[in-house]
Amino acid sequence: MRTAMRVAGAHLPVAVIGGGQAGLSMSHCLRERGIEHVVLEANAVGHEWRSRRWDSFCLVTPNWQCRLPGFAYQGPDPDGFMVRAEIVGYLEAYVAAFEPPLVEGVRATRLRRSAAGGVFELSTTAGDLTADQVVVATGPYHTPSVPALAQRLPDSVEQVHSSAYRNAGQLPEGAVLVVGTGQSGCQIAEDLHLAGRRVHLAVGSAPRVARFYRGRDCVAWLDEMGHYAKSIDEFDDAAAVRMRVNHYVTGRDGGRDIDLRAFARDGMRLYGRLTGVSGTRLEFADDLKVNLDHADAVAEGIKDAIDAHIAALGIAAVQEARYVPVWEPDEQPAELDLAEAGISSVVWATGFRRDHRWIEVPVFDGRGYPMHRRGVSGCPGLYFLGLPWQHSWGSGRFEAVGRDAAFLADHIDASRRLADVCGTLTGAARLTAALPIG
Repeated sequence: MRTAMRVAGAHLPVAVIGGGQAGLSMSHCLRERGIEHVVLEANAVGHEWRSRRWDSFCLVTPNWQCRLPGFAYQGPDPDGFMVRAEIVGYLEAYVAAFEPPLVEGVRATRLRRSAAGGVFELSTTAGDLTADQVVVATGPYHTPSVPALAQRLPDSVEQVHSSAYRNAGQLPEGAVLVVGTGQSGCQIAEDLHLAGRRVHLAVGSAPRVARFYRGRDCVAWLDEMGHYAKSIDEFDDAAAVRMRVNHYVTGRDGGRDIDLRAFARDGMRLYGRLTGVSGTRLEFADDLKVNLDHADAVAEGIKDAIDAHIAALGIAAVQEARYVPVWEPDEQPAELDLAEAGISSVVWATGFRRDHRWIEVPVFDGRGYPMHRRGVSGCPGLYFLGLPWQHSWGSGRFEAVGRDAAFLADHIDASRRLADVCGTLTGAARLTAALPIG
């Protein structure tokens, strides 16, 4: 534990659940406003980065976008990409910088409103406590998601979720099938490819983005264009936007594109989406070309927007030729036999599921997603922080989670002040009623 605070039996104005970048940002903003609180972290600061990232993992956004409240990146490589150990170090340094009331190794197991509705009752592995207001800052990535068809694979094939992948050496000798081409799937496929493994990749519909264009990182252009400050409220399909997968790109070795066509040219085998398993035989959808073309179209569309921005402002930027596909699928294989291909292992890069079963407050929709407006739920005093597109693209990320935390801190402070006023008025009314008349 970072603090010696006694959890059992305590009552606090605010309890923050989760000690990652979201919970720590919340703590910093609450401290600035003089609001007493505690931050409960189930493991240790940086645990998710340590335990669910592979050895060569690095950020896909430049270091200058790491700007937690009061602690913007000040290192020697702002345009670089922190590797896993550096990310953990950044969070550890943040804790040391302002010493939040952080209690590590304590997991929240149940949250509900009291019968009277006045406070929240929180059960933890260290005992029970109550709080006037609660911020759930546990993010959206709780339980590794593996499709049910994985159960049909033969026992001879080793299976690992992307959250448990570390490096090529942990897998048995032989070829590897990676399922999923979000950021994790693409980077793990590259990691295996660079390690000399024979890789088969089931390609999904995730989009991609170029690393650099016209002399700058595309992230820098998009930041300058206001893309990352755009509110979810500005989209007509806000619910769909919140469910979108991230564009794949990498910060490895100083940053570069991830081009699945180039992987295929260099020997990686690409397939469409995995749709079925029967013994050692796998079935794939006929959508490989569609998915590759879609990813390229998104990347080129981003370049179109950057070109328009450059032209509108008359920016002197270098010219750059547009991307030309380096490989096209001659055929789209519908089947693959694991035994014939020598595939000994499968990496499931198929994402995570949310798990809020411990929260016994009716604030979730039919999909289990928290219903909120910029993190403020329909239950007074209950908030969420660190959700994808909670308010903008940067919500939940180092880039903008601090802005969301500041917004919630202001809301919490206003609610606290209102409660104090209402309590004073109620007390005055009771005193008046007790006074003799005449």
